[in-house]
Amino acid sequence: MKASDTTARAVALPEDAALAASRRLLERLAAELAAKANWISFARYMELVLHEPGLGYYAAGARKFGAGGDFVTAPELSPLFGRALARQVAQLLQPGEAVLEFGAGSGALAEQLLGELRCPYFILETSAELRERQRRRLGPGVQWLERMPQRFRGVMLANEVLDAMPVHALAWRADGIFERGVCANEGRLAWSLRPAEGALLEAARALAIQVPPSGSYESEISLIAPTWIRLVARALERGAILISDYGFPAPEYYHPQRSVGTLACHYRHRAHGDPFYLPGLQDITAHVDFSALARAATAGGLEVLGYASQAQFLINCSITDLLQQKDPADTKRYLPAASAVHKLLAPSEMGELFKFLALGRGVEGPLLGLSRGDRAHAL
Repeated sequence: MKASDTTARAVALPEDAALAASRRLLERLAAELAAKANWISFARYMELVLHEPGLGYYAAGARKFGAGGDFVTAPELSPLFGRALARQVAQLLQPGEAVLEFGAGSGALAEQLLGELRCPYFILETSAELRERQRRRLGPGVQWLERMPQRFRGVMLANEVLDAMPVHALAWRADGIFERGVCANEGRLAWSLRPAEGALLEAARALAIQVPPSGSYESEISLIAPTWIRLVARALERGAILISDYGFPAPEYYHPQRSVGTLACHYRHRAHGDPFYLPGLQDITAHVDFSALARAATAGGLEVLGYASQAQFLINCSITDLLQQKDPADTKRYLPAASAVHKLLAPSEMGELFKFLALGRGVEGPLLGLSRGDRAHAL
């Protein structure tokens, strides 16, 4: 079975070893499809191509983060992101409490926070390959966990984690609601529709989406992210979880004009829409439905502490003051730092698309990062 070859042709192909790994993943997908009557949900496909041990994008050895990878996250863009976030974390922590970071990626955020905070620091990372990279970068000051702790007090962090959680892809048509799955068609991966069923159909109906004149509306629903939030709620005895990611509240996520969904793929700093291109070698993401997270948190006994754009959150945490501490006369250092902060804050860059959602138990507000510009009413 072959992957799609219609996307990112202008980008150089990966090395032979990476292509061989992608072919092995295609063989794994072919075996799965053969065992499932040539159809798997897109959520299952996303799980395999991103997280399959030794083969998935986050589980294999290719570089993912930074200029030499496929995308740049906020902590890699500027250490001022972590220093500003540390001010919010410090406000939330009580004596003896800890920080738990989910999916720490390159370890950049942990490194920045550890430079500002004095507290136990835990990381829960599902990728063995990324755990090793984090250990080499962070050293003995961090403890790695294998699973969600049963009880936790302190601050949990999820920076660009939920966008990589598998989502179900759906199509609303005049004749019903269909799940968009994956099949093999003439030796290549392709989309295939089936009527939506069960909890997925129930969630899709609850959105009350009207089929547009074009005859089709496509989007995604995450069943995993709300489940994950409920696990967090069960574990968090006191403290907060700060979620930073790109996404929208439900009315924006499922807006009539957003009729082709939010799925996006990232390969060597190019974004495109073909999830079947080079399986295992590109990132696949979907925007976060922050309203669904807030509902799950409330049902699990957590309080919504606030919701704001990344720009507003970082400004509230005085990132511009941190930038002003740098000497403008030292142009070699100051200009790149100012450019990075601009990208973090500008509405046309990351400032508006990325959001912060704070959930907690036993926390007195207002939170520093949400003291102004809180949009929780929009969730």
